[in-house]
Amino acid sequence: MKHTVAVIGGGPGGYVAALKLERYGIDVVLFEKERLGGVCLNWGCIPTKAMVKPAELLHEMQNADDFGLYAENATVRFDRVFERKQQIVDQLVGGIEFIYKKKKIPVVNHEVTSVRKTGEGYVIAADQEYMAEYVILATGSVPVELPFMKFDGEVVCSSNDILSMRELPARLIVVGGGVIGCEFASVMHQFGVEVEIVEFLPRLVSTEDEEVSKRLAMAFKKEGIKVHLKKAVEACRIEDGKAILTLTGNKEISADKVLVSVGRKPRLGIEMIDCEPEMDKNAIVIDENMRANLPNLYAIGDVTGKMQLAHVASKQGLRAVDDMRDRIEGSDIERAPIRYMDIPRCTFTNPELGSAGLTEEQAKETFGEILVGKFPFSANGKALSMGQSFGFVKTIADAESHKIVGMHIIGPGATELIAEGGILIQAGLTIEQASEIVYAHPTLSEAVAEAVEDLEGMALHKA
Repeated sequence: MKHTVAVIGGGPGGYVAALKLERYGIDVVLFEKERLGGVCLNWGCIPTKAMVKPAELLHEMQNADDFGLYAENATVRFDRVFERKQQIVDQLVGGIEFIYKKKKIPVVNHEVTSVRKTGEGYVIAADQEYMAEYVILATGSVPVELPFMKFDGEVVCSSNDILSMRELPARLIVVGGGVIGCEFASVMHQFGVEVEIVEFLPRLVSTEDEEVSKRLAMAFKKEGIKVHLKKAVEACRIEDGKAILTLTGNKEISADKVLVSVGRKPRLGIEMIDCEPEMDKNAIVIDENMRANLPNLYAIGDVTGKMQLAHVASKQGLRAVDDMRDRIEGSDIERAPIRYMDIPRCTFTNPELGSAGLTEEQAKETFGEILVGKFPFSANGKALSMGQSFGFVKTIADAESHKIVGMHIIGPGATELIAEGGILIQAGLTIEQASEIVYAHPTLSEAVAEAVEDLEGMALHKA
């Protein structure tokens, strides 16, 4: 069978790219051996967030006295949490599958074993051979295993394994204090699990602004999550169904389950015949339009090693499709490159984190002299009313141009508020331009406004 475009991988990059190709009237076939949505919808972003809300709600119920309410003996029924999580996943994935069926986009539910370059295009081998003029590789990533702690799905677990649990463990060790590890640690702790985090680096979520990282560690410790920084796991043994880990300095800790979350690596998993793309540390090298180094071969998402975020994969997919359409129609449209660092990044811990643009350290390295503004949620009326006054909004600007180049939030609604930071930064607004924006009262967003004003010392509600 011959198609104009073959998209390999039905995650948030691949399935979105195929939908836009159909919208442009370009013939496309999508290959996905599992259900549409990829890791994000089936085993990542969506199912974890479906657990975040009940965890938050339970935490609020257990602290209802602070609001003058009575909610004695609030407990978790994890079987219902699991069922609800799966219902949400099924609804979203089913919705995408319905759209594909309605638009009659062909989906091949078989694993692609090889892609071969020929004079006429590419031959994709799955349940049978398919021909395509263009190929988009959207094969995603997989969790990294530690050589002495292989995943067994029972005691030593990946994030997928944790999401498949139907019962809560009494104790959980999280190896790796990055975004995934901290999110699971936060959720499980709120469900009543005794949690410890082991992180080799000096701080949690090390890619975030240092001040935010320190505040998150402070919040975790205050809540009772044990955090071991600058500690490596040197050995692991299983005894009586429990994991015993030996850390740096011969300290031993044990738990019913261990979540290993030390990162994810790009996954190609396809034999590339006469069309092997250029690689850099297992990632496919791409240009600004997502083209690999071979004619009509594109790559998007985690397999490119840019940013392992679903919305980045989707944006890359849309950019690849636009470039493809231009080439098919003979157009020559120059588009601004995707500024990956300016794309919002979210961490769904308690408290939440949201960031966009440069950290304070990165901004100093880039611009030399910078301006930093900060506004605490403890001075925001909406945050106080919600009983969530921990944290702050931090803004960073280039001292010379006054352009806002970074925003970092820890606290209530951070993952929603950071959209504003992304807009300010990606639009290239200056302090003066951003200060003209009027925010509604009383809202959490006023903390963003005051953090912008604080760049010039003009935050009126900051003591």
